[in-house]
Amino acid sequence: MCGPGDDGCEGEAADLEAGIWVRGVDYLSGWRDARKATAELGDALSLVGVETAGLRLRAASDTDGSGMVRLELSAASAREVAMLARVTAARLGRAG
Repeated sequence: MCGPGDDGCEGEAADLEAGIWVRGVDYLSGWRDARKATAELGDALSLVGVETAGLRLRAASDTDGSGMVRLELSAASAREVAMLARVTAARLGRAG
């Protein structure tokens, strides 16, 4: 497992969120899972035409070691994602 300041982590630990680290919690596995999910989400958003200039995705690890994906959107991209979510909900019969 990698921790803050470890040199043997091949740069991966540098992308983990800074915070309190608990000995024995495998933060790196959660971060790797989040990294894969980040790529999947980025690909999906790109496929539906969300403007990538207004989009930022980051893989992180939560305090319990689980993966977290941080999503930042410009106002225009947020509106676009909201519209896509509403269209999808309507198609699935979940509009409300």
